[in-house]
Amino acid sequence: MMANRIGVREFVEFECKSGSLDETQNSQHTAQEGARIHRQLQKAAGPHYEAEVALKTTVLLNGTEWTIDGRADGVDVDDNSGLTVVDEIKTAEDDFADLTNDALGRYWAQVAIYGHFLCADRDLTQIILQLTYYQTTTKKITRTQWPFSAAELTEYFETLVHDYESWIIFRDELREKRDASIKELAFPFGHFRPQQREFAAAVYKTIHTSQRLFVQAPTGTGKTMATLFPAVKALRGEKMNRLFYLTAKESTRHSAEEACQVLIDQGAQLRCITLTAKDKISFCPPEKRTPETCPYYKDYYDRNKDAVKDMVSHAHMMNRATIEKYARAHTVDPFEFSLDAARFADVVICDYNYLFDPLVFLQRFFAQSDPDQFFLVDEAHNLIHRARDMYSAVLTNAHLATVSRHLTKTNFHNAKEARNALRQLRTAFTEIGQPVQESGQEEVVTTALNPDFNRRVARFCDRIHEWLPTQPRTPQLEELLDVYFDCITFMRISEFYGPQYRTVVEVDKKAVQVTLLCLDPAPFINDSLHKGRGAVLFSATMSPLAYYQELLADPTDSLLYQLPSPFPAQHQLVLIQDNIVTTYKRRAANEDRIVTALADFARAKIGNYLVFLPSYSYLHQIFTAFTQAHPDMAAFEQTNGMDAAARADFLAHFAPQPTVTQIGFAVLGGSFGEGIDLPADRLIGVAVVGVGLPGLSLRNNLLKEYFDAQRGTGFTYAYQLPGLNNVLQAGGRLIRGMQDQGVILLLDERFGERRYQQYLPVSWTRNMQRVHNDQQLQTALDAFWKEHTDDENSPHA
Repeated sequence: MMANRIGVREFVEFECKSGSLDETQNSQHTAQEGARIHRQLQKAAGPHYEAEVALKTTVLLNGTEWTIDGRADGVDVDDNSGLTVVDEIKTAEDDFADLTNDALGRYWAQVAIYGHFLCADRDLTQIILQLTYYQTTTKKITRTQWPFSAAELTEYFETLVHDYESWIIFRDELREKRDASIKELAFPFGHFRPQQREFAAAVYKTIHTSQRLFVQAPTGTGKTMATLFPAVKALRGEKMNRLFYLTAKESTRHSAEEACQVLIDQGAQLRCITLTAKDKISFCPPEKRTPETCPYYKDYYDRNKDAVKDMVSHAHMMNRATIEKYARAHTVDPFEFSLDAARFADVVICDYNYLFDPLVFLQRFFAQSDPDQFFLVDEAHNLIHRARDMYSAVLTNAHLATVSRHLTKTNFHNAKEARNALRQLRTAFTEIGQPVQESGQEEVVTTALNPDFNRRVARFCDRIHEWLPTQPRTPQLEELLDVYFDCITFMRISEFYGPQYRTVVEVDKKAVQVTLLCLDPAPFINDSLHKGRGAVLFSATMSPLAYYQELLADPTDSLLYQLPSPFPAQHQLVLIQDNIVTTYKRRAANEDRIVTALADFARAKIGNYLVFLPSYSYLHQIFTAFTQAHPDMAAFEQTNGMDAAARADFLAHFAPQPTVTQIGFAVLGGSFGEGIDLPADRLIGVAVVGVGLPGLSLRNNLLKEYFDAQRGTGFTYAYQLPGLNNVLQAGGRLIRGMQDQGVILLLDERFGERRYQQYLPVSWTRNMQRVHNDQQLQTALDAFWKEHTDDENSPHA
């Protein structure tokens, strides 16, 4: 357990923040720019100016020592009085005169605390507090000073500490009850499933040893409880504060909530909270999220603490419905309220981006490493492509002319300023795209940023930020805000640019597009995983484990663990029909073979079947050929852009106890290839046509070139393994429970080659056969179903 500590800035945010939620007050300049300005001002302050002075004090809170620490930006001596000056530097786009009382109050509170620490450290009776404010848009510097006695600062600090102690007492009382309940907590299901105990033990050991563990845990292992139960036990045993259960999909968030509720019902005094995206949970639409138009934003910080104490005192499972209930009762924004309440939660269930995304990660938890928190990362095979997207950015000029025209037709204050900013941004796109056009190519790829383009994008952000506060929220303004936020994202991502990035400038007749493409997010994800004591990253389809380890962490600082399937091997048969070729040039020639194999597959036994193909066009081609050749068989297809109702209709075909065969055609990597649960006889067969290779693209080719240069694994990492993961996910829809039985049919000769065989999981290869023609396929299917089918369900012609 780490020593109790809190940073001065976090302490001030908790104790001194007041007034309304106001997103327009958030500074948009980058951390890199802020650090550069700090260094510039510190250097200009003179030879006697002490920069970045570390200060701290220890206080006793509820009988426990706490360290409150931070760094004063500077310490100097006043020329006139000879008194010590403690300096706090702040940078933002707004004019100093326009700063809110809340912002000024927090700035002065921070420098006052540093002043108190300095007086104690250097035995001072008087000190001068100085606030140095740098307006980034004008480079104007405003300095304000206030003299204080050491006694005054001590009194102020002790007042804040006294209030903070009341919250520490509240938190400690909750944790005492939690730890007492955890001591007596038994595994909630009486007995572990096969391999579940070993998995749970590995999770606890990983926490104890502060490691990062990658686990392939096949379906049926009971992954959610196998990770959550030992981690909850470790809250007491390893003296930790908090667990983060990170997921990529809503379905796995619900599973984590259900597991938490089971433990609570078992007697665990846990506080579990689910964080829901702002756009989903906020009561006010985006254009109304201002203190003037949203009552849940107005005076939020004057009500949020009472709301937090009320909910945390009375609710154990703080899901979306509970959060919304208390938020309405206290008239607070539910999104910010959930983040504030998470400080007092034992388990935080949330999306990956709250830890890994550099733009939206939770500063209050992950600004620095905290060994009293631990990460459980579910369905971790999704993290690679999600992380690449998080650390990439795209800017296009496709809609800039339209946005500018709409500004002309609207009565904005000083609309000319915004139009001028847009015009200069359009010029930047024209100039960066010109060399591409002159080369006669569609795109140009480089390994460096374009400094001139970035400078112009930054200037656009500054001008629009300065212009925005006086404008009414209208649909036309929302269009401009979309451009503005895209530019801010672009600038922030540019700070991470390094050898694993490529700059791609693409030009067509309609637009210029600039992409900062992250090819390898491993260093960034590894840094995020070190924000806690350790992590367990798990999935049913992380094969091969070493691939995910290399792309998500430091292989020298993490471990791999492969669990066997808990299901009987004879319940699942995997067939490879190796006389079928699905490469693009030979698809037409193999179409009849594929259709015949699928018909034989589905005629072997009455039931529900899923057929997966790598693209919508190929799916429709095979679906059309199949239905024309076999009009007597009930077949239906997934289409691009299906809404929730259409997806539900698709799944409704997979009814239990079917009396006729139903065959659904779906796309690999789509909504039916992962996250759906069709247990027992709702699904008895899955066929996969092709090895699932992603389509040829510039992005994938850049990945191939990068990993060829790095490890000599370009094709494997860019095409083969991402495609194979989709195949494994699709096959994973089949066996969901101990009594499930069925067949996976792989239609492509490449599945029989060593380069694919070596990556197939043991749960597939332990009962796998190769068939070379239709007769062998029928024989294998008949033998399997004869063994697993009662007489009344015998195969039909």
